[in-house]
Amino acid sequence: MILRTSAILLLAAALPLAQQAAPADVSPRDRAYDHMLDINVRDGLVYYNAVKASRGTLASYIESLDVSPVAFARLPREGQMALLINAYNAIALHTAASAYPISGRVGDFPAKSIRQLPGAFDRKHGVAGRTVSLDELERWLIDDYDDPRVIFALGRGAVGSGRLKSEAYTAVRLEAQLADATREFAMRAFRMDQAAGTVVVSPLYSWREKDLAAAYADKADPAFKDRSAIERAILALTLEHLFPSEQA
Repeated sequence: MILRTSAILLLAAALPLAQQAAPADVSPRDRAYDHMLDINVRDGLVYYNAVKASRGTLASYIESLDVSPVAFARLPREGQMALLINAYNAIALHTAASAYPISGRVGDFPAKSIRQLPGAFDRKHGVAGRTVSLDELERWLIDDYDDPRVIFALGRGAVGSGRLKSEAYTAVRLEAQLADATREFAMRAFRMDQAAGTVVVSPLYSWREKDLAAAYADKADPAFKDRSAIERAILALTLEHLFPSEQA
């Protein structure tokens, strides 16, 4: 009897979570995707087996993002950016899940990452009336919207890149979501060994050196003017999040 009562209590406690509605600012089109992320992504780590079993739903969502150019143009700037970020992340997630488990290592890219899949970033997809690859979609975001924080919002399926969030990006919360993605990356992608006097940073800084240096180098403290552009960019992104003892 005690076991049965405990089971009922556990089931009752779980029901609100299972029935929890998506946030009000999540569009009807994004709700299934938002729910998938909510239950299958934690701290940037993906339960790929579960996503793989639901990749048909994910594929349907990706197809829904190929809206007409007219419909896309009607969206506010934040809505356009959210759609493109969600498209990138959903395509990358579907690509990785479909090939999971990923084995082997080619070149300098991280082992078991999506970069190990031939053509993963060159394959074309329909997004907002265009036919683009993942690399072209990233350039579209960076070049057309002039907000380098999108670099940290893209889940590339590789250690060292931006983390996939447990939620869809939305027009209403885009500013807060991009700020959070940038802050999280800056803290996670910077490791200091004070005893050795060395600093280890994410490879994303070298992958996107030109864009990040152009966006952040001039924001560094003038005391670092003799450093390279990418070093100044890293310092500008990171120092404000360190403790005073770590900044010394």
